[in-house]
Amino acid sequence: MIETHAHIYDEKYDDDRTEMLQRAWDLGIEQIWMPNCDHTTIHGMMQLAETFPDQCLPMIGLHPTYVKDGFEKELEIVEEWLNKYKFIAVGEIGMDLYWDKTFSAQQEEAFLYQCKLARKHNLWIDIHCRDAFQETVALIEKFADPSLTGIFHCFIGTLEDAQKAIDLGFKLGIGGVSTFKNGGLDKVIPFVDLENLVLETDSPYLAPTPFRGKRNEVAYIDLVAQRVADLKQITKEEVIATTTKTAKSLLTLAG
Repeated sequence: MIETHAHIYDEKYDDDRTEMLQRAWDLGIEQIWMPNCDHTTIHGMMQLAETFPDQCLPMIGLHPTYVKDGFEKELEIVEEWLNKYKFIAVGEIGMDLYWDKTFSAQQEEAFLYQCKLARKHNLWIDIHCRDAFQETVALIEKFADPSLTGIFHCFIGTLEDAQKAIDLGFKLGIGGVSTFKNGGLDKVIPFVDLENLVLETDSPYLAPTPFRGKRNEVAYIDLVAQRVADLKQITKEEVIATTTKTAKSLLTLAG
């Protein structure tokens, strides 16, 4: 199984990171993909990539909620790293209009610039999109490069949104929200081809039921896999096999 989105460098794991990772390995997690936020998260992420080079695979990017005044310097750092290290993706990048819309124009600029970097380095993108699905889609359409692909991380949209993302060439990252009683994904997952889904936790955030509200961890991805299986009325083993194959197809692109 591949965990396609987890912030395992987060300080919430400082006291038990080794044990948390061991629980993931014991479950059979092959790889953990690590999205970046800004320059402050690179060091911890790269330490894990160095310690577990075959299991903890880093992305590089500027998260939209970290786009502030002077964000251009952050983008320079992203570009510098892309020129000296082989990342699996540019991420996480995108639009977030949930907390604050002050820097929405700058978020758009940062997103488009990082899409350009992704294509330059033949990488896919990992999209953070919160209260901004239509805006993000509009930017992808504006970028107008059919070879741009990736994952809509933490997808929580409608079936219509899901189909739009898939039509644009993207996969849907399914996490803990799928287990929430009113998460809404019970109206989406049954009607989307399994080949268009990948599994994630977004650890330490968005822990699945029955751990909702607590610190999330990679091993809980097993609960997400089971939820997808239940919704699609197939076995968990089928979900794991297909989502792992889909995730590896993105690595092939990055390779």
